[in-house]
Amino acid sequence: MIGAGTAEAKDVKVLAFGDSLTAGYGLPQGQGFAPQLEETLRRNGVRVFVTNAGVSGDTAGAARARLKWTLDGLREKPDLAIVALGGNDMLRGIPPARTRADMDAILKEFKARGIKVLLAGMLAAPNLGPAYRREFDSIFPDLARQYGAAFYPFFLSGVVGNSKLVLPDRVHPNFQGIKRMVTGITPTVLKALGR
Repeated sequence: MIGAGTAEAKDVKVLAFGDSLTAGYGLPQGQGFAPQLEETLRRNGVRVFVTNAGVSGDTAGAARARLKWTLDGLREKPDLAIVALGGNDMLRGIPPARTRADMDAILKEFKARGIKVLLAGMLAAPNLGPAYRREFDSIFPDLARQYGAAFYPFFLSGVVGNSKLVLPDRVHPNFQGIKRMVTGITPTVLKALGR
């Protein structure tokens, strides 16, 4: 029996919803984004479970198509969803208007279910040209404002351009690259969780 004035500590549930950057592409089990984030948050005093809902190769459209059944399949509603998508859209040159519509639908679904979101932004590669970059790069801050989501400007901050932090494919982060990503986003995650 719990005495008056005491409360049981509640486990925090975080959903990492994204693509290969979230899934841990090319890394041994336990070295990807979700397990590293979980470990870091626990070191920061948060009793947390981070569910990896990353699927390598997903565009925002593919993620949108699987979102409802992903959420329906969870045993409990997450306290926070980290949404990290857009890299595959950019690499495939998908029109930014389509990516924006898919991301909008994803955030709308989370909002309808009462799930707080932290949106991790993505930036277009310079070789796609200034018009594409302008339109693509604005998707994430615009939608974060529109939906009142917590916002982390660039999911790959500190990793892009550093060959020591990526796998031999020069695209996906290695263990140290994921560690850098987790270090970067953790303060925003803690703030979104009210810590």
